[in-house]
Amino acid sequence: MLTLKNISKDYHPGSKNVVHALKNINISFRQNEFVSILGPSGCGKTTLLNLIGGLDHYTNGDLTIKGKSTKNFKDKDWDAYRNKSVGFVFQNYNLISHLNVLNNVEMALSLSGVSTKERKKRAEKALISVGLKDQLYKKPGQLSGGQMQRVAIARALVNDPEILLADEPTGALDSTTSIQIMKLIQEISQDRLVIMVTHNADIAHEYSDRIIELLDGEIIKDSRPETKPYLGSTVELKKTTMSYIAALSSSFKNLVTKKTRTFITMVAGSIGIIGIALVLAISNGMNDTVNTVQSDTLSGFPITINERVSASINDNDGPPEFIAPGEASEQAFTDEPVLYANDPVASQAIHTNIFTDDFLDYLDAMDSTLYNSISYTSNLELNVITENIEGDVQRVEVTNSNTNPFSDSSVLYELPDNETFILSQYDVLIGSYPQNENEAILVINDENELDIQTLEALGFGSNSIYSFDEIIGKTYEVIPNNSYYYEEDGRYKETIDLETLFNKDGNITIEIVGILRVQEDASSNLLSTGLAYTKALTDVMSDDALISDVVTAQIDSTDINVLTGLPFTETISYEDVMSLIGGDSSPTSIQIYPVTFETKNEIKTYIDDYNLTVPNESIIIYTDVAESISDTLGVLIDSITYILTAFAAISLVVSSIMIGIITYVSVIERTKEIGIMRSLGARKKDISRIFNAETLLIGLSAGLFGVGIYYLLQIPLNLVISNLIDIENFAFLDILSAGLLIALSSILTLLSGLIPSRIASKKDPVEALRTE
Repeated sequence: MLTLKNISKDYHPGSKNVVHALKNINISFRQNEFVSILGPSGCGKTTLLNLIGGLDHYTNGDLTIKGKSTKNFKDKDWDAYRNKSVGFVFQNYNLISHLNVLNNVEMALSLSGVSTKERKKRAEKALISVGLKDQLYKKPGQLSGGQMQRVAIARALVNDPEILLADEPTGALDSTTSIQIMKLIQEISQDRLVIMVTHNADIAHEYSDRIIELLDGEIIKDSRPETKPYLGSTVELKKTTMSYIAALSSSFKNLVTKKTRTFITMVAGSIGIIGIALVLAISNGMNDTVNTVQSDTLSGFPITINERVSASINDNDGPPEFIAPGEASEQAFTDEPVLYANDPVASQAIHTNIFTDDFLDYLDAMDSTLYNSISYTSNLELNVITENIEGDVQRVEVTNSNTNPFSDSSVLYELPDNETFILSQYDVLIGSYPQNENEAILVINDENELDIQTLEALGFGSNSIYSFDEIIGKTYEVIPNNSYYYEEDGRYKETIDLETLFNKDGNITIEIVGILRVQEDASSNLLSTGLAYTKALTDVMSDDALISDVVTAQIDSTDINVLTGLPFTETISYEDVMSLIGGDSSPTSIQIYPVTFETKNEIKTYIDDYNLTVPNESIIIYTDVAESISDTLGVLIDSITYILTAFAAISLVVSSIMIGIITYVSVIERTKEIGIMRSLGARKKDISRIFNAETLLIGLSAGLFGVGIYYLLQIPLNLVISNLIDIENFAFLDILSAGLLIALSSILTLLSGLIPSRIASKKDPVEALRTE
């Protein structure tokens, strides 16, 4: 069944020297016989055995297996041949020390893809057949020499090979044990080919059916040569494969035998993971805190739509595209090697937001759960007078430069039309919240202050302290157009006699009915300090202005300014005058107060959707101050996170390299094991898989250990942070991030072990078996 034709094997120990280990070997073996190969040391016995077993490859000639030539065999074919057709029994047993007896025998089956249950059943049967029923779970180091050789024989037979190759099977045994082993091998030879290499002529002649003598690489005698050609079935080679589970199991058992080193390696590998976990946890805390600040503070800043905004013009063909401040044009960061001349004046334009009825209706149709209030600032300018503490009548100046830059910049302004929203942020210190057109409320800051200019403008004088009782009940006269303007010589003039205006019938008297102050835990100061009146007053005065004499006259005279009697100019237009006298009821600005920071984005998307339906000149440009602030904070936090993560990642990379080095050390330590597995039919891929599995297990363990240590450190870390900045549970690592860190650790260590595992797979099996 096995034939060697003109087989030669040469070695090249040096560049010029050639060692002829075998010379023109011609020999055939029967399907069932016990063949002993005799000869002195160095005659080529073991080399011949290795060639027959496919561990080594011939230089010239041909080896045929059941009539099939092996000249074109690839590595996978030799692996399959060793796994299925050949069983090896070595002089030094070559058992894997970290596996128990049962696992050693199962190893050959695991390479054949046999299921776990079947593998165990067959291994137990093989061990029982060689008399080791009570030794299944012992380690090789706990057995005698004879017992270890029996394990080796059981391993060689478990796949039911057609050929059993024994290399000095009794060389390390005493005479009594040698006899037992030889009788066992002789029994085995009854139904298969057994080829034994030995230097003991007595044992060979006593137990063998055939003796071949070898000298200096040549056959000098064959006691029973085979001359008949093989006429049996053709050999079938089934590809071997070690499953990932089997590779993991083997690697795990090896790691367990080196508990201390494995633990130290795992701890070292986890340092980088712990560092990154801490950075991510603190970064998460920072982002969460900033998001809370944004939600609580910045959400109070309205999205503002002013009638006129300054915008850049993207000078492309077609209608100009307006770019709001802070947005980049398509030409930004161009790679073109050209220089453009820029005219800052020409590149700026005043875009007019056209508040059409369609747009106002579109805003009214927006989901009311997205916003707390939509406040409209109209063109109407109220004419207000009051009696100051000296008893003199004075005009209330509505503008004041010392107000909140994010709020209405008026001493006198309209309240947002959402009482619930306002009272969620402000407290009424005294009195009541205004409900009607004749009621107003005074807004003060968190220190119960009102700047002196505002106090003087509202007629309180310049005292340093006022009691609330002095403020409540203070009244103001709002003068309608027909009282404020009078006609003379075809033009309308303003009444400058404040005393007369103060006492005219038709005025609307508004009274301060309460004092409003921002709450201590309010999200933001929505209102500027000053006197706030109701939307009801705006509606009353706007309706009155539209039917007033001065507005009616101006409507009838579109070319002449009824206030001056002169034609309109580029400086003073018809629209400007109509806005001044209250003839234009359309808003000049809109403030949308979102419910949360998240709904702010939904509101902006809603407006953007509207812009997609209108031409460029009708698009609505809005201002979101909160977004600019949050973007800046986000960039700052991201930058800090990246820097800290980079430092932590260095330790992770270093630990991964260290694991790669330790894996290489493991390769060196397990060189003989590599040779054993190759003799059992393991592919190069299987060897690589085993060491990759080992690094994967180390990386997985390091990741789990690192994440576990982090969660232990999180408790004292949050206690320290809580004492420093009074924020509970600041640092946190979510489950997804923890899982990703574990995966990162596993992947990095797997990558670090690729080179050592490749080195392991490239090792020559014959050389590996000789390693001690």
